Amino acid sequence: MFLRKGIIAATGLFLCLFLVVHLSANCILLLPEDVARGVYNAYSTTLRESPLIKLVAYLLYASIIFHVVYAAIVTVKNRKAKPNTYAVNHSQENSTWTSQNMGLIGIFILLFIVIHLANFWARIKLGLGESVGTDVAGNVDVYEVTYSLFQNIYYVLFYTVLMVPLGLHLHHGLKSAFKTLGFYHRKGLRVLSQVSLVYAAIISIGFGIIPLIVYFK
Repeated sequence: MFLRKGIIAATGLFLCLFLVVHLSANCILLLPEDVARGVYNAYSTTLRESPLIKLVAYLLYASIIFHVVYAAIVTVKNRKAKPNTYAVNHSQENSTWTSQNMGLIGIFILLFIVIHLANFWARIKLGLGESVGTDVAGNVDVYEVTYSLFQNIYYVLFYTVLMVPLGLHLHHGLKSAFKTLGFYHRKGLRVLSQVSLVYAAIISIGFGIIPLIVYFK
């Protein structure tokens, strides 16, 4: 069980780092279009063509798969280990709503990832769906794909709303990951809890507000 939780923690921390990089890239979309298109497409081209970044991408895919699979296994095993009935249920006193419903929250996040990959990764990397053009520099016009999706109010609302479960997941998951890996310093855990809250707020609000800003540009 510890090995499974350790894998969840390690892959989760790696994904937390990825989200920081990804959010930083999305901030390019906030620049004026004549600047943002070229910078965003050049950045995307670098990611696709760099051997080092390709290796990191494979680690990212593996991390997502391992994180989801092992989280599902641990969730199922924990539910099976619980008695069916309790004389008195004090679960709310011992844990937060988020910690008790990480499985449900994870399902919403997985749904977001699948739809997000279908709209971006499958179209750009696999060539599925409508073809993607190039910009004046000859780079694949990933900016146009992103901008077009963020002009769809239904996709914008879906994207923004799903940042709420992401924020809850990150807040609980980040501090839990360090505890799983053996970090139990009392004062340190209090600081870590505050850092986790700030991190989760920045990531979820950042990702959630950018599509709205692009839509109303």
